[in-house]
Amino acid sequence: MKTFELEGSARTELGQKASAALRKQDLIPCVLYGCKKENTNFTVSKSAVRKLIYSPEVFEVKLTIGKKNCSAVIKEIQFHPVTDNILHIDFLEVDDKKPIVFKVPVKTEGLAAGVKAGGKLSLEMRRMKVKGICKNIPECVVVNVEKLEVGKSIKAGDLSFPNIEIVDNKESLVVCVKSTRAAKAAAEGEAAQS
Repeated sequence: MKTFELEGSARTELGQKASAALRKQDLIPCVLYGCKKENTNFTVSKSAVRKLIYSPEVFEVKLTIGKKNCSAVIKEIQFHPVTDNILHIDFLEVDDKKPIVFKVPVKTEGLAAGVKAGGKLSLEMRRMKVKGICKNIPECVVVNVEKLEVGKSIKAGDLSFPNIEIVDNKESLVVCVKSTRAAKAAAEGEAAQS
């Protein structure tokens, strides 16, 4: 997992009125939920988190709030329903002993046999929930699709990765090869020749 450096400023005034005033200054109210300690309220600038939020990659965030330094991951982001502006970010402090549940991107590798036969590869799950220690969580999970035939699929229960556990439902569809007109025509042509 890649790391991202982020500096924040501690805040003492809480509540909707204080948060609205911060947003007018282009600051985002945030909360760091600690492993053992109390929660820390702080703010970050919109420009500081732009590359962290609007990226398909996942990051371990190295947070600096005043004199406090810690590692964290983004737990939740709240967006405004109309303007899509970031309203609030929740961070979760991580350590090397306690596992976390995290969503990571899913990528495919290889050319599916079903695609060679005229089918269409469909990635049904863009992000997968995995559980593990932060340093073991990969930037993405890679699924090999070379042996996937037309009409066949790979489910979450079919996959396993070292040092992490898949938390998604075992029956959840990850990737499949859908039949197309070209694939049906090729299959009918083979049947007619035999």
